[in-house]
Amino acid sequence: MQGKGIIVVFLILISLVCLWQYSTWFPTNRVETAAENYAMEKVSGITDDRVKRSEFDRLYSIYIDSTSNDVVRSIPLISDYTYMDLKSKQLAGGLDLVGGMSVLLQVDLREYLETLANSNDKTFKRALDRATAAQTNANADYISLFADAWRAEAEQDSGASLYKIFQKNPALRDEINKNTDDGRIFRILRTRANETVKLTHNMLKKRIDQLGVVQPNVTLDEARDVIAVELPGIKNADRARTFLQAAAKLEFWHVARGTDPIGASNTSIVDALAAADASMKTGSDSPQMRIDTIYGVDSLGNVDSSDVRTEEVPIESGLATGPLLDQITLNRGLSFPSHVGFAEKKNLNQAKIELAKVTDRFPRTKFLWSRKPVDFKEGDFAGKEVYALYAIKESTTNGKAPLEGDRITDSRVQTDPGTGEVQVSLNMDNKGATVWAGMTKYAYENGQREIAIVLDNEVVSAPGLNNGAITGGRSQITGGFTMQEGEDLASILKIGKLPATPTIIQENIVGPSLGKKNIERSIRSLVIGFLIVFLFMMVYYGGGGVVSIISLLLNIFFIFGALASFGTVLTLPGIAGIVLTIGMAVDANVIIYERIREELREGKTLRMAISDGFGASYSAIIDANVTTIVVAFILIYFGLGPIKGFAVVLAIGVALSVFTAVLVGRLIIDWWLGKKERTMSFWTGFSKDAFANLKIDWLGKKKLAYTISGALLFLSVVSILWRGFEFGVDFQGGYSYNIEFPADMNIDADKLRTTLPDVFNASTTVKAVDLDNTFNVVTSYLRESTDKDAQKAVMQKLFEGVNGIVGGGLNLEDFKDPDFSGVHVTASSKVGPTIADDIKTSAIWATVFSLLFIFLYIFIRFSKWQYSMGAVAALAHDTTLVLGIFSMFYGVLPFAMEIDQAFIAAILTVIGYSINDTVVVFDRIREFMGTYTGLSKKEIINKAINSTVSRTVITSLTTLFVVAILFIFGGGSIRGFAFALLIGILVGTYSSIFIATPVMSDLTGEAQIKKETKKKAFSKALR
Repeated sequence: MQGKGIIVVFLILISLVCLWQYSTWFPTNRVETAAENYAMEKVSGITDDRVKRSEFDRLYSIYIDSTSNDVVRSIPLISDYTYMDLKSKQLAGGLDLVGGMSVLLQVDLREYLETLANSNDKTFKRALDRATAAQTNANADYISLFADAWRAEAEQDSGASLYKIFQKNPALRDEINKNTDDGRIFRILRTRANETVKLTHNMLKKRIDQLGVVQPNVTLDEARDVIAVELPGIKNADRARTFLQAAAKLEFWHVARGTDPIGASNTSIVDALAAADASMKTGSDSPQMRIDTIYGVDSLGNVDSSDVRTEEVPIESGLATGPLLDQITLNRGLSFPSHVGFAEKKNLNQAKIELAKVTDRFPRTKFLWSRKPVDFKEGDFAGKEVYALYAIKESTTNGKAPLEGDRITDSRVQTDPGTGEVQVSLNMDNKGATVWAGMTKYAYENGQREIAIVLDNEVVSAPGLNNGAITGGRSQITGGFTMQEGEDLASILKIGKLPATPTIIQENIVGPSLGKKNIERSIRSLVIGFLIVFLFMMVYYGGGGVVSIISLLLNIFFIFGALASFGTVLTLPGIAGIVLTIGMAVDANVIIYERIREELREGKTLRMAISDGFGASYSAIIDANVTTIVVAFILIYFGLGPIKGFAVVLAIGVALSVFTAVLVGRLIIDWWLGKKERTMSFWTGFSKDAFANLKIDWLGKKKLAYTISGALLFLSVVSILWRGFEFGVDFQGGYSYNIEFPADMNIDADKLRTTLPDVFNASTTVKAVDLDNTFNVVTSYLRESTDKDAQKAVMQKLFEGVNGIVGGGLNLEDFKDPDFSGVHVTASSKVGPTIADDIKTSAIWATVFSLLFIFLYIFIRFSKWQYSMGAVAALAHDTTLVLGIFSMFYGVLPFAMEIDQAFIAAILTVIGYSINDTVVVFDRIREFMGTYTGLSKKEIINKAINSTVSRTVITSLTTLFVVAILFIFGGGSIRGFAFALLIGILVGTYSSIFIATPVMSDLTGEAQIKKETKKKAFSKALR
């Protein structure tokens, strides 16, 4: 064996790297154990379970944060390593294994372009609207969509000028002038947008570091302007959403009271709003009036019937109001002088819509709503969630606030010593301190007016000034915060404002208990899969089987070490990839061992048979594995989240399988046979003559195969066109929830299926999953809503429906708690329509590129288009049958058969597996053309299939073993994926013999085979 020294050196190096990765677990585990003990001791006296868990998590994070930079491992002359240094080098568990939250955030480039332009140009606004609408269904970045939209709008408006819009921005004047064409401007905008997205990504990473999550994963997909965030172990999803989506745009504004006049007129703001409401209802600017009868009272408070008068007053609410005052109650009293009006939470969204229709009537004034509800102790609003409306004075011509958050140098949370109220204390730089002193002085001298403190266009608080100007650049923000909210706000403000607002377009939440069950099932699948393959290889191949077992164990050892080195997050599909790799790793061993057995049957010595067996196997092994690796890379490029993790595991696993089986396996065999007295077997008593000397006429059965396949393909196409598919939430968008009920609660599944669609009043499906008393609910309710509270509204509806079904008595907070022991949501996901379309488009392109690459690769390797057509025909056959089975049997078989990302990964894996089988057969056909020059085309092909059928059957059998184990023990979340693989392996094995080879044969004439055979024989003679 040549290059043995290089292989040994490489083997030692990769082993050392993997050992280092594994060793980092011990010092970090000591820190985490100490953190658990510390937190547990502190919360031992708390009796409320939810408070106890929340406080435990907070204290655990505090302990980890406080020790994260302590040295936990020191290597003399090399380096000192902190907890965070070592933790970052470990293999992180995905959310489906440890619980937590993952989101995809799309950076709002529309808002960024509006800020960059600061223009009211109507053509520009229409182009933005068109681009935003196109983004829902397009697989392109927003700047490209805007460019297309602008060109379309500019054709309608000959006077449209893009350079005039963006030249107003001082930061762009050096790059954009009247001679700059639109194409150049679009490139400038793309460059600026890329910088903004990267900066947003970097700032989000810094912000998430303050969240107290161990091993968060934040990655940027630059092609889509999408940021993927994984937060393992996080429990409070609402808190995480705030952390991720808050732009932290802090502003300080002067407040206009409702009694203040608008502009130079004498009309107050509240009267102007009443007039606007009347105009919207009647077309007149005069508010509708009613006549009120008012009775006087005497000195004792009794009604004085002699003192009666009438008064005409505007109608504000109740009778005959317009669309604006149907949603908003105006504040005409002075109890809350800074509040212009109020709206209940249920009316808030519509109030914003109606208010936006009349804002052009209020020059230099804008309206903002309170961040939190106003606490009414009495009156009509007592006990209700009511938000306050503020009128803000725009004192600058550019629409910017007099003071913004970029002047904040530090922020921290504290409590007021007198009241105990949580405050966020701010320190400003010199310029900020000067502006703040001027603002507070003006507010105090003009009637102790209020200053609104605004965060992301919502008023956090609006304190009045009672003590004159505030100097020194220090201030406090109050807003009824809890300590956690105050700490989060201080952290967000400390990092600073994000350059662009990120919006959640996909979200997954997995409870820790579900993650624990997934880990248990995964480990069980891995162990059982290992044992079955190990046992089979020893029983079938004897001593060679022992070598393959050592190679497989090394392969697993290297896979986990490599995944940790690359910073990969291991997910449930990743575990599936490892289980699948176990089966596919056997393939290289089987190809080699079967060839060695052939050489031994021809009478060669053991050492010669081993040498020739390895040498003759390289071509087939390379061809078989290159296609699988390329399919994995295509999945890596087009896949998202867990599917990308699956593809990474598959690619690493296949590459390492070739290394361990071919190079390390040969190294072990040569070492063992290094002494003359040693020998090695590659068969046992029962397997010695298995599949030997087969003389089956495979091509003679092609008509029967074509008939069977034709019938199955016909049924599949009919079902696909007639029944269609059950699409998963990531292909259609919407919300998905797994709800677990206590084991002793008798739940009527049919009642869930009939009641919940009525509760949501939207398309809703309910399916039982494999866990006892656990159901999956998928709904399209509010799927297209962009409101930040839409997710809460969907959860509220789900809670109302389930609470009614179980007879009441549930608590919403318990229901949302993934650790709760009663009725609760164990996992949830949200997929917006934009990302759903993106996923579907990516799936289509991944499949197309896979088939195209395989066609080209086969054409290049075999120099015949007939081989490529045979291979692609088999792949189309396999894909159609798997799709057809999923179409025919969804809703019939007792597990989910959804078409989702995991299914696409399974289909592409089947494609790689099927072509693997086909290539081995084709490779042997090509070899026999140069060996058996006197045989006919049919005889050569049959002989090639007969000589490789042992490898085909054994590889399929071992892979079926582990995939079947995955199907049985893997759990409901992976069962549909495993079933697709099971069907794919069976039809892939069948099609490589009965579809790919016959199609290639039918397309290749006898004369072409003879010509190719003579050519091969001549080349062989020359050698």
